Amino acid sequence: MPTPEPGRVRLRERIGTGAFSTVWLGWDPELDAQVAVKILADNWAARADVRERFLAEGRLLRKVDSDRLVRVYDVGELEDGRPYLVMTYAAGGALADLLAVAPLETADARAVLAAVAEGLSVLHRQGIVHRDLNPNNILLLTGDPAADLYHDVVLADLGLAKEVAAASGLTQPAGTGAYMAPEQLDYSDRIGPATDVYA
Repeated sequence: MPTPEPGRVRLRERIGTGAFSTVWLGWDPELDAQVAVKILADNWAARADVRERFLAEGRLLRKVDSDRLVRVYDVGELEDGRPYLVMTYAAGGALADLLAVAPLETADARAVLAAVAEGLSVLHRQGIVHRDLNPNNILLLTGDPAADLYHDVVLADLGLAKEVAAASGLTQPAGTGAYMAPEQLDYSDRIGPATDVYA
């Protein structure tokens, strides 16, 4: 069954699939621009806690609204009841894709790290910890080989992000394998900016 269209956006092709959602390349005729549309997966749509976490990601991104993070332009619900987020489309894909081709030159690696650090600083000043920083969640806006990587990098996927001030006690283990700080491996109340720095 085809995926229903999210509002005025026209879906073009699937560009990513995760455990909880699918990301589509879309076209917004009103903005005259390509956008990414993140849609909650069918099998999680009935779970109130997963649905709320999905929508919380959109709220966090709107709250921070930085050039270093993907932006949310719209939120809505498909005809079948699944929520969606209309977001920045990063044409260059994920840093992980770039690294799969070849290691970065030292100057490029420094530029990416500087951009990531700036993005994390924006989050941390707002009291938010990303909790899942890894090369799949670092996106390149253009993917232009001639582009300055420092200006091309944005952070994405705040699905596991946590507002430290709003956190209550222990935190369930969450994150991506080799990028998880030691405090993420158990039910710890020590989640903080250092968690992202470790990643």
